[in-house]
Amino acid sequence: MTTLICNCNKTMPLDGPALAKALGPDAGAGLATVHQTLCRREAAAFQRAALGGDPLLVACTQESRLFVELNEQTAGAPGLVERPIRFVNIRETAGWSKEAAAATPKIAALIALAQLPDADPVPTVDYRSEGRVLVIGPTDRAVHAAAMLAGKLAVSLLIDGPGSVPQPRDWPVHAGRITGLGGWLGAFEVRWESRNPIDLDLCTRCNACIEACPEQAIDFSYQIDLARCRSHRDCVKVCDAAGAIDFQREPQSFSERFDLILDLNAEPLIDLHQPPQGYWHAADEPALVTAVLELRECTGDFEKPKFFHYQQRLCAHSRNEKIGCSACIDVCSARAIRSDASAKGRSGAAALPGIVVEPHLCVGCGACTTVCPTGAIGYAAPRIDHQGRRIRTLLSTYREAGGRDAALLVHSQGGGARLIGELGRAARSDAAVQGLPARCLPLDVWHTASVGIELWLSAIAFGASQVLVLMTGEEAPDYRRAVAAQMAVAQALLSGLGLPGRHLHLLDGRDAKALDAALRMPPAGSVRPAAFAVPADKRTALELALEHLRLASATSAEVIALPAEGSPFGSLEVDRHRCTMCLSCVGACPSAALADNPAKPELRFIEKNCVQCGLCAVTCPEQAIVLQPRLLLADEGRARKQSRVLNEAEPYRCIRCSKPFGTFQAIELMIGKLGAHPMFQGAAADRLRMCADCRVIDIHSSASEVRITDV
Repeated sequence: MTTLICNCNKTMPLDGPALAKALGPDAGAGLATVHQTLCRREAAAFQRAALGGDPLLVACTQESRLFVELNEQTAGAPGLVERPIRFVNIRETAGWSKEAAAATPKIAALIALAQLPDADPVPTVDYRSEGRVLVIGPTDRAVHAAAMLAGKLAVSLLIDGPGSVPQPRDWPVHAGRITGLGGWLGAFEVRWESRNPIDLDLCTRCNACIEACPEQAIDFSYQIDLARCRSHRDCVKVCDAAGAIDFQREPQSFSERFDLILDLNAEPLIDLHQPPQGYWHAADEPALVTAVLELRECTGDFEKPKFFHYQQRLCAHSRNEKIGCSACIDVCSARAIRSDASAKGRSGAAALPGIVVEPHLCVGCGACTTVCPTGAIGYAAPRIDHQGRRIRTLLSTYREAGGRDAALLVHSQGGGARLIGELGRAARSDAAVQGLPARCLPLDVWHTASVGIELWLSAIAFGASQVLVLMTGEEAPDYRRAVAAQMAVAQALLSGLGLPGRHLHLLDGRDAKALDAALRMPPAGSVRPAAFAVPADKRTALELALEHLRLASATSAEVIALPAEGSPFGSLEVDRHRCTMCLSCVGACPSAALADNPAKPELRFIEKNCVQCGLCAVTCPEQAIVLQPRLLLADEGRARKQSRVLNEAEPYRCIRCSKPFGTFQAIELMIGKLGAHPMFQGAAADRLRMCADCRVIDIHSSASEVRITDV
């Protein structure tokens, strides 16, 4: 790959030969020459590189559009379909900083990151809009918005309250109160109820009713203010020919489908941090103008990535209609995830209970994948193995180029990237602003909540001193809480393993100066870099990272206590006095952490498999199980991988044939519950202590039993 680097009018201390040496002959091709005005006087150098046909990387994002146009205008240069051009920002992220002189390892790492191949393509989610928009809100505002959308979209109005509807029937006009609204771009289902005595379909807008009403209870919205109406019914008389007014009409319910929704009410009808695509809320005029401009472009076919993949067999949400883990449902700000706990009436693979994720509502925040303890729902755009490769490349290149104490800064491609750009420009112009530290390596992601504990710990295992997650206010409050809870678990693990300092930080990016101050923190302890590659499976990635950190640490602790909220590891405490060894918990466990022993009554447990979902605890009829979040390190980590006995009991033997058929606790519990039943009185009480076969024999051999022939 050929990389073109520009010093942007000598505003950065760039060392091209040092960068070329750090990246090697292949990755460093083209770096020995540092251009000054590649987008202006030296544009010919770009065109010569474009003609070469090799993969091309330009270390400038500001002029990316210009370089694309230059490529198109260069005769003989491959087109963007044949040879895409990549861009990387080294100016605001490295060169425009008070520590720019020490940023060569960081710039090398950013270039190496930009040279990585793209992630594997993922399936897409399709939308189709024919431009049918429903404008909902106060009459005058709705009419104003409809006039702005007319000619581009098929407009319908759902009005409520006084105002003035235009005399010409330019658009369908409905009146009423919303009773239901759901869906997404191209597939909104709207339900409303009308109590207006005037049928707007039958109304000819002759305005005779307005003139006839003595209380002026009717205006040009053609709705009757029933609080002012005194039942003169003069309006009914003058509307006799059209028959549009009927005070005896029952409230009418309507349902209709629309492609787009423009909500003009003061409070949004869909009050979500991440409303569905195709829904706009505009409470004031500036918001209305923005919404109208976007709405006018919303006709045709659209697509987006399917951001997630779901493996139902791993899901710990429910078993036997009992609810365990609901972390993904609780955190989703788009309400794209719902429970599907019931398996009644279903068979085969469909009988497995779990969750349902609506891809049309998913906006790709990835918080569900971060809080999922099993990896049943995982981020797909990109998968964690691709993100792991990016993190490893960034950190290893930085280290090999001479960098130390790396801090990985995870930020969003939207608000996070903008804030980092502002910080770089402020460092260039304000003597009091430092800019990104030379050890701070930015990693852009679609959404900061999509990167979780398995990647944070992998980054520490790859040699990072710290992982910083930048949030800018674009995230839902639930995401911030979820990430903070996961960070508390990860930091407890690192501290328990004996790594000094604080390794994980959640940064609040209110503005550039606040971010600048937050980045001034001392480095924490680090370990020798790991050699593993992050796999696509979350639990496996976690285990690899933890095993490396355990081996690299000097801790002698056998157990690390973890916070209860969000812990993906732990044990169980079983009250042996209450447990009857019914083993219902074994059937409920989704991760094979619990098992029985076919040879004798035993409840066995493999701690490594436990995801702390709580299904065993909610399923246990005796409430004998309590979760114990922790990481067991005993026997050099082998203890948590081995099966151990949580409870056992001597088998209860049939008093007639001596065959074992239960446990003492279970039989005594059964006797306590059924001892008063008429079927088990007198000598028949012994049947409760018999196995199923002997119980039937005793019933049929007893002379005192009433038979059907005796009736």
